[in-house]
Amino acid sequence: MSSPQIPLALRFPPDQRFDGFVAADPAGVALLQAVAVGARADWLLLSGPSGCGKSHLLVAACAEAGAAGRRAAYLPLAGFRGRLPAMLAAQEGLDLVCLDDVDAVAGLREDEVALFDFHNRARAAGASVVYSAKAPPQQGPLALPDLRSRLGQCTQLALVPLDDAGRREVLVRRARTRGLVLDDAVLDYLLRRVGRDLGTLTGLLDRLDRESLAAQRRVTVPFLRQFIGA
Repeated sequence: MSSPQIPLALRFPPDQRFDGFVAADPAGVALLQAVAVGARADWLLLSGPSGCGKSHLLVAACAEAGAAGRRAAYLPLAGFRGRLPAMLAAQEGLDLVCLDDVDAVAGLREDEVALFDFHNRARAAGASVVYSAKAPPQQGPLALPDLRSRLGQCTQLALVPLDDAGRREVLVRRARTRGLVLDDAVLDYLLRRVGRDLGTLTGLLDRLDRESLAAQRRVTVPFLRQFIGA
């Protein structure tokens, strides 16, 4: 029995789209968009430290592919450690597969072999695959030489963390999708008191959205002080 289709909006959150991504390298993002819709056949590996937007871009690529009528799947590999062979086998026949955080299965031989075999099968089937990792393959923790070699043949896109201006723009864009308005004082407060990790900041936006709606209050610095307890 085939698995039920999950609505696109549920699989790929609406604030993780290309138009919500602030890019230090617009050309790299444009290439990923072209791959997502099938205009380019490149296989890509996005590398960079946590918080630079790798997951956002992979989810955005799947959403873009789905909107273009292509079959796509996003797999955060950390959630499938130790059972990757079965999970990858279920992705056969897709047009685009985005595999997030290759480092998560490093050192697990069965998972690494499954990833290597999937890479070869997907290439033979004409699918497109986009990977993400913290570092390029030859600098990363993967133990299987053949897998490192295959990933090294992908087009490499290195992402860098945003500066404060870029972080502010991300917060403004994501807040806008939720109907929130963040003024400069609020943004200053968030960066100063919460920190500069985008994952933490965007996760906080979800909670702020719910709490401000429940309280029927705008997001202001006094509201933040009360909400964060700082």
